[in-house]
Parts: sequence; structure tokens; C-alpha cells
Amino acid sequence: MSGGGPAVRRLSDWDREHLLSLADEFGSPLYVTDLRRVRENCVRLREAFPEAHVSYAVKAHAGRAVLETVREAGVDAECASAGEVERALDAGFPGERVRYTAVNPPDADLDHVVSRWESNPEMTVTVGAADTIDRLRERGFDGRLCLRANPGVGAGHHEKVTTGGHAKFGIPIDRVPDLAADVRDEFDLVGVHAHAGSGISGDDLSAHRELVRRMGDLAREVGDLEFVDVGGGFGVPYREDEPPLDLAAVADATREALGEVDAQLAVEPGRYVVADAGVLLSRVNTVKDAPETTVVGIDAGMTALLRPAMYDAYHAISNLSRPDADPVSTIVAGPVCETSDVFADGRDLPAPERGDCLALGNAGAYGYEMASTYNSRPRPPEVVLDADGPRLARRRETLDDVTALERTVSEHIPN
Repeated sequence: MSGGGPAVRRLSDWDREHLLSLADEFGSPLYVTDLRRVRENCVRLREAFPEAHVSYAVKAHAGRAVLETVREAGVDAECASAGEVERALDAGFPGERVRYTAVNPPDADLDHVVSRWESNPEMTVTVGAADTIDRLRERGFDGRLCLRANPGVGAGHHEKVTTGGHAKFGIPIDRVPDLAADVRDEFDLVGVHAHAGSGISGDDLSAHRELVRRMGDLAREVGDLEFVDVGGGFGVPYREDEPPLDLAAVADATREALGEVDAQLAVEPGRYVVADAGVLLSRVNTVKDAPETTVVGIDAGMTALLRPAMYDAYHAISNLSRPDADPVSTIVAGPVCETSDVFADGRDLPAPERGDCLALGNAGAYGYEMASTYNSRPRPPEVVLDADGPRLARRRETLDDVTALERTVSEHIPN
């Protein structure tokens, strides 16, 4: 099967009339995820890295429909929490296709993961601190272990997602060989791991190359490993004029920088798999003239899509209802009582009117996953598209859902 489709799917590539019909049928705000595109991206990754072990970073989008699609496409699951491990197993991944990468894991996470490991002994646990190994030992874990190194070099689209050089992540790389020697007799040491960050572009791969080079040196020094994982973070173009990532060039640069190792190369992209497979649909509820701009209020806010408020991230926006209207300069803002609840400022859009449907592109990665009920706003539903047509993957939350945990507690408190 070929990866098919363009190297990147732009917002303009979506079927406008189909998106409008979905907004009419399911309401707004609404997430739409195209599973066919998820599948294409998985295949493209496997074709670019044919000899590598490819896993999907579940944190990008942990929805069951997406995880099932990834599993069926032959890509494994890399999980950052006990909850993600549970969701991967629930989606049908066998234990040997699941890896838990612990970052300062809470006790409850370790308790749960070790419990699941007992019935899935081929699961791999990656640790980024020596004392996490002590904590696993205390819980009786002696299975497949991977050591996360801090290579002292990072990359990414924003300082908040540049992990490779931050002390929070991984064991200082010069300490890994001694630690590996110490744990071999007690655990099944299968790999070493590092991750540069998120949003790596093809413009300058120097940081990625350096991380991979250092991991190749580490793998050769440690020896007797099943894999050396150099992370993911493969970027996608969010702006309309940005070129797509040359994935083949990234793969070639990765293999060249790694060099000859007696272990399998492993990568774990997340964003690349799902970003351009998703859009967020939202209705215009307010149009307000302001000095030098038009404020366009929509029913999706930072509680539905956090990335612009969190990272100053750019998302393409289109007016699906009147694409040919004369453009005006706009501020596109949500209903949350925060100045940061803005999706675009100074963006030229076809003049919106109340009731128009806007689409925000590249919302498939870290969109629904970072959604919240801040301001007591229910989270939106998600519709997935596949060969059989659209289906509801998650229903819209209600105000009753938002307060359900409080009601449950109060029902059990004696008078």
C-alpha cells in the first residue's frame, strides 16, 4: 500500500460542502478527524523508515478511533502516562506493541503500569531517572527496560516543547553507560531513547542530526541493545505558505547521523500522524466593529483548541459559509474570559456574518487532547470520517457531565 495523497493536507483541500453538512448535522464547535488521512500518514512514515520500528506518540491524539487506525496501519503505541497505556491496550494493541515512557511518573501511574505489565510481560517501560528504576524494582518489575538519555541538545517549534536539552527529561547521557551496566543483571535492557522536541522542520536539521549522532555513539558504547529510539517531533506546516516536511530527507539524515549500530533504529512521531487529519469547526456568534479591525466571536475557545493561547501557534482559518466575500482584517476570538482566547489577530478573512461556519486547520494534533472544561464549558464532540462515511466518535459533553463528579461525591456523603 502506498502512502498516497499529498505530503501535507492543507485546509483548502478539505471538502467545504461536506464540512458544512457536518456542522449542520452535529452542531458546533465540532472536531472532524479523517481516519483515511491518519492511515496515509502512517504508511508514509513506514515507507520513509522501512527498517525502523515506528511508534505513534499517543499524546498527540488518544481517541480510540485514531488508535485503532494506527494499530491497523502497523504502527505501535508510545505512551506518556498510565492512562495512555490503558487506552492503547483498550484499542487492541498487544503488550509487545506498547511502550510506556515515564517522565517523573506519579506512584499511581507506576502502580497501574506494573499491574498491566504483569498480564502483558512484553510491554516496554522507558525511564528517565535512576530512582524510577528503584521505584519499579519496589513494585516487582523486572521486565523490558529502556533508558531515556538527556543528550544535551534539543529542537522544536517553541521553547515549551523543546525537550532534548531540558534537565526534566532523561538521564544525563554520560551517566547512561554505567547505569546500563548496573541494571543488566536485574532487568531486560532492550533500548536507549532520546527526544529532541516537537515541530522539527526540514530547514535546519542540525540539532536533530546532533541528537541522533550522540545516540548512535551511546548505543555503540552500551552495546547489546534491541533498539535505539531517537524520538519523533517531525513537524507539519501550519502556515499556508510553508512547504511540507521532506520526510525522505529527514529519514536519510537520521540514518546517516546514527551510523552503524547493532540495534534497530526507532522513531515515535505523533503530530505528523494526525495534525493534518483534523479540523475544528465553529460558528460565528458575534461580529463587532472595532478600530482598525473586526472582532469575530466564535463558539470555540481556548478550551476547545489551546495551542494558539499556549504556544502562540498559527492555525489556518477559512470561512466555509462565504468564501468569496470581500476580505476584512479580523480578530477571531472565543468565548472564554481571557485575553489569550484569540485564534488570530490581524488575519484577513472573507467578511464573516453571524451564523457563518469557520474551519480551523491542522487541529488533529494536540487539539482535543488539550481541551478542557475551564469556565465550566463542555468539550466538543468528535466526528471521524472513513470509507463508511462520518460517525460520532465522542459525543458532546453537557453541563451535567461537567458537574458529574461533584454530584457523584455529594450523593455518597451521609447527611
